[in-house]
Amino acid sequence: MSADIRYCSSCGAAMETRDVDGTPRRACTACSFVHWGSYSIGVGALVQREGKLLLVRRAQEPGKGYWTNPGGYAEQLEQIQETVRREVLEETGIDAVVTGVAALRDQPRAVHNLYVAFAMTYAGGEPVPDGVEVDAAGFYSLEEMASMNVAPFTRWLVDVALNGVSAGLSVDEHPIVPLDGYGLFRC
Repeated sequence: MSADIRYCSSCGAAMETRDVDGTPRRACTACSFVHWGSYSIGVGALVQREGKLLLVRRAQEPGKGYWTNPGGYAEQLEQIQETVRREVLEETGIDAVVTGVAALRDQPRAVHNLYVAFAMTYAGGEPVPDGVEVDAAGFYSLEEMASMNVAPFTRWLVDVALNGVSAGLSVDEHPIVPLDGYGLFRC
């Protein structure tokens, strides 16, 4: 519960802790607003071209120096399929089109994070890093990735992208990389 939420973001009145359906929640004393928690939605792109996957090297924390798939966080008024397309274009100069959801990661913590990895079709452009968030970008094969500093979660996503075949969204109970505290799902 977020006891630090003292004022209503809807009307500005004081908040109080109240039982809402059996769970203590911060609720407004003047209107119907209830603070349900803090959440973030991350998106990631799994873009393939000629059997290789698009990766970027992070130039900032978190993950500075690690190779990851391009991605970012959803904006409040932006559909997530547009978010991932924008992030790929901004970080790499690559135009790609969403073809489906490849995987989900559920990471409950102070700010509960849901991450949606999208399968995307390469539509054009050559990888050019933005020079701010990423300092390198390119399409890489599994063999090339073996000698790169690929982030553990990205290694899992690479496996999903290149080897993930399923009849629908299912829990990945035995991921190739141990990722404690994550709920992992693949399509």
